[in-house]
Formats: sequence, C-alpha cells, structure tokens
Amino acid sequence: MPPILEVSGLRVERGRTHLLHRIDWRIERGENWVILGANGSGKTSLLKALTGFLSPTAGEFSVLGRRYGAADWRELRLQIGVVTSTFALSIPPSEVALDTVISGKYAQLDLWHAGSPADRKVALRLLRWVGMGALAGREWAYLSQGERQRVLIARALMARPRLLILDEPCAGLDPVARGHFLAFLDRLAARRFAPALVLVTHHVEEITPAFSHALLLRSGRVLAAGPCRKVLTSASLSAAFGARLRLTRRDQRLALTL
Repeated sequence: MPPILEVSGLRVERGRTHLLHRIDWRIERGENWVILGANGSGKTSLLKALTGFLSPTAGEFSVLGRRYGAADWRELRLQIGVVTSTFALSIPPSEVALDTVISGKYAQLDLWHAGSPADRKVALRLLRWVGMGALAGREWAYLSQGERQRVLIARALMARPRLLILDEPCAGLDPVARGHFLAFLDRLAARRFAPALVLVTHHVEEITPAFSHALLLRSGRVLAAGPCRKVLTSASLSAAFGARLRLTRRDQRLALTL
C-alpha cells in the first residue's frame, strides 16, 4: 500500500530566494502529523506546493502513489482537503453553510450551481456530524469564527479526502472555543475511515493526543521529523524557534515556556 503522502527532495526557489530546501517527508497510513515552525520557516510554502498553488523548482511528491505532474491534478487535489482561514475571503457573505459544504465536492469556492439532491443530503449529514446541522441555512456573514472552521471541515470532508490539512485552525478562537475545537479534532481522528490529519500551528498547546508525528521546519529546511515523543523536545523546539524554550508535559498536554 503506498503512503498517504510522499515528498522527496522538494525544493522551491523564486529568484534568489530559497523558500524550501530539499524537503523529504512521508506520511504513512494511520499517522496524524503536526507541522511546527517560526514565521518564515517554510510552512506556508510547503502547503502551497502540496496543494498546487506553488510549483516546485525540483523534487517531487505523490498522494496515494500518484505523482504530482504525472496524474490529473484536478482529481488528485480532491484527495487533499484543506481548512484555512484564507478561504473566508472567497466565500460570499450571503452564502449559506449548506452551500459552502457542497462546494467542497467540486473543490470550487463560490460554487455557481446548487448541487444535486444527493449532494445536499451528504452535506447536511456532514454539518450535523460537526455540530452545525441547526445552522445549515445560516449565511456565512453571521457565523462565528469557530462555526466557520467547522463548516470548512465539513466542506473539506465532502470530497472524501485521504489527507486533511488544517492551517492554523485555532487562530482567532477564544480559549473555550479553541478547547471545543481541539476536542472535535480528536473525535474526527478517531472516526472510522478518517483522513490523515496534518495540523499546522505555532502552539504546542494545540497538539492533542490524536497527533502521532511532528515535522519541525526552520528556514525552509526539515529540522526534525518523526514520532512526537522523539521530535518534540525542549532542545529541538528551542532550535526551531531560535530561543531557549522549555517543554513540559502534563495529562497528555504540552506547554512551552521561556
């Protein structure tokens, strides 16, 4: 069985700027990863390359054994669900939550058609599963940040992806909403046939027990990659963020202090 994702020698350059330097990374079935790094470490560039918005200079990557550039990208990108706040700018304020979810099946924001009755049935079931069934008819403009994140997850699941990337999903959430959202991610990870999860964050406090592996980036390079217990240490995180930090573990939760 091929891995969910395999990245080999991925390099991205723009002019004289090196955004990524020979990234090697592999996600096996049953693994959930967190990507950590300071601003400018290459997290955004890596996500853009994996989702087809930034063409690699060298190297390659594949999803479920299908290589980018050799397979039909329109089909391949449906295997990669993405939840990012940048999508919010492209969703019409008057679009209702149900229609936003349906658009995920076609990987198209501001979808111009309403979808089939079967699409609407599946979308409503997903909204109910993420706790948003009662708000299926609410317009995007009147959803809270936490509600929007759940709608975007339902949207990403609409295409039944094998990989779900969550790009700083807790940004803008208050502590209570963040706690509820992280608990929801744990439930999602435990779901049968759940996609492999990749959480991009600056905060180790957001790494729940559902995440088994970590990828640390610094200056566009892989600083460390592997099981969380081995990769997430005071020394490695100090190197990643360029400051002396202390990592503590309590009740399966992580905390980072200066």
